[in-house]
Amino acid sequence: MDRVFLSDLVVEAIIGIHPWEREVPQRLVLQLEVAVDVAAVAATDDLDLTVDYSALAERVRGFIRDGRYRLLETLAEEAAAMIQTEFGVNWLRLKVGKPGAVITASEVGVQIERGTRP
Repeated sequence: MDRVFLSDLVVEAIIGIHPWEREVPQRLVLQLEVAVDVAAVAATDDLDLTVDYSALAERVRGFIRDGRYRLLETLAEEAAAMIQTEFGVNWLRLKVGKPGAVITASEVGVQIERGTRP
């Protein structure tokens, strides 16, 4: 399976259950993979036949930044649904990390896969 990926995509967002978290944006770090048929794109060198990773990154950052989520699970589920719908992606893997959320861990988070692997 061919994939387009974004590594360490940083987003500042309102996320969390504590009152202070509802006021102060926090840093999230995303890892995103989407299934793409690279052979078809490579044969034509046509951007319209693939997922534009620049457009994907900006849309994901804006979607998360503009949301106000309590749980990472909700954020990941809604972001995955948006990506599948707006970018026509059949399969994706999304990891959302929240650095510093637990003092004894470098990062906590959630990772989901949605869709059918090609």
